[in-house]
Amino acid sequence: MTVRNLYLKPNVLVEPLFNQWYAWSNLIAPATSSMYVTNQHLKIMQSFVMSPQLHVAALKNPANLGGPFINYGTDKASEIKTLLERTQKEQAHVIEFAEAIKTLDQILAEEATGLSLEPLYRKVPEPLQGYVELVYGLNHSPSMRFIEGLLYQSRYYNTSSQSIALSLTDREDRSFVFSTPRLARANWLNLQIPFSHEGLDVLFSMKRVPRPLEEVAEMLAIDKEQAGLFSTFFTEEAPQLNARYSGDEVRIRYLGHACVLFETKETSVLCDPVVSYDIDSDVPCYTYADLPDSIDYVVITHNHQDHCMFETLLQLRHKIKQILVPKNNGGWLADPSMKLVLQQLRFDNVREIDETEVVRIPGGSITGLPFFGEHADLNIRTKMAYAIELHNKTTLLVADSENLEPKLYDHIRHCTGDVAVLFIGMECDGAPLSWLYGPLLTKPLPRKVDQSRRSNGSDFPKAISIVDKLRPQQVYVYAMGQEPWLTYLTSIQYTPASRPIVESDRLVEECRRRGLVSERLFGRKEIFLAGRGEART
Repeated sequence: MTVRNLYLKPNVLVEPLFNQWYAWSNLIAPATSSMYVTNQHLKIMQSFVMSPQLHVAALKNPANLGGPFINYGTDKASEIKTLLERTQKEQAHVIEFAEAIKTLDQILAEEATGLSLEPLYRKVPEPLQGYVELVYGLNHSPSMRFIEGLLYQSRYYNTSSQSIALSLTDREDRSFVFSTPRLARANWLNLQIPFSHEGLDVLFSMKRVPRPLEEVAEMLAIDKEQAGLFSTFFTEEAPQLNARYSGDEVRIRYLGHACVLFETKETSVLCDPVVSYDIDSDVPCYTYADLPDSIDYVVITHNHQDHCMFETLLQLRHKIKQILVPKNNGGWLADPSMKLVLQQLRFDNVREIDETEVVRIPGGSITGLPFFGEHADLNIRTKMAYAIELHNKTTLLVADSENLEPKLYDHIRHCTGDVAVLFIGMECDGAPLSWLYGPLLTKPLPRKVDQSRRSNGSDFPKAISIVDKLRPQQVYVYAMGQEPWLTYLTSIQYTPASRPIVESDRLVEECRRRGLVSERLFGRKEIFLAGRGEART
């Protein structure tokens, strides 16, 4: 029998799932995962089962697209009920863990008065015993520190809840994924395998290197009932791949949202990977085929779903040589270790770096820099801006930084010297505290507090102040979530009157008035740095 070598089709949609919900970092870390299951997933499903028509009506208003509403018709109520009941049964110990966190938080609030915490260890709920350390801040404010490494070795981290859903897609728009569990549908294959499964690396390498279908099917334990559908994801047609960049300049490619690729003939650096599939689109874009065969460094700015995105990262794992992530606080509930999360998913080359730490790379360096804002004033350390220096030209990626303290950028300028290019996010109407972090809270949140504490980026006055401090030659607004293939992550639907658009228009206009190259990026962009940083696009 002739063995055919096949390629994975470039439009195979890959959805990493946790209990059938779209997976992100806080659904991997055991402590945060327990809180999201208990305080978000169960509550959304219970609401839908009780009143599916409420959810249908709510989503007719575009303003509710990112809200806690399941995006199915009323006919799916019975399937959601089945998933709800299964989750309550299979995740009972996880739910108990979340309730224990709430109980211990209340005990600390009522009984930790500044005296020794030793007597309170006897009151720690059983699920948490040995997994938390009780601590004070210098002003005697009590809290618990999770021993994350031990939790990954416990029953609270169970990879049987993980799966990979495969399907073919021919459209760029996808519904918002974080409020709706994925239910089975026609031509949809859900592989019950952990994200760390080695077979996934073989599968995704087949986008570029053909292999026998039978080989990968055996690795992924595809059974006879799945075999027919599985075979539809492959083709004999070789993809059109771009050759490795070999020019003398620094080539910078914007791939959408906060994803930026730096290439020289010596090295490649990819920031916040979120990559489009190869589908027909009115918006020009780069796809997986435009990435190099191997990626020397991936840098991740922070732990939010649109910056540390497993759908892309898992497809690139086999070609990533090293991942750089921000240093972590160490055990605080709202700030799980990104390094530990990625290591559990078999990224064995993760390096955690500190602020101002320099990583030497061929032809230059990567420097971690402080990043204020966009985290609702929570004490989250796992966030980092980066200075990418190649061929003596420095590009700053400040992600969703909000310029809360202008003096910070005087200090950053002292660290980086001359800046050729600045990438800055300007989502200045960020979500309130509860939108992302609400499931982690153990006490009711006053509305006034919730609305005050937002995940904002910089507006025009704050952004132009950064430009004044850093004096770049080129300024690009990015990380705006505008691309149509990104609405499933952001639910953003801007109009020309939307404040982030108005404010970023002002920045671009003012930078151009000053003679700087400036643009709000959309779709794709290619920039070459030559000489003292002049652009050639």
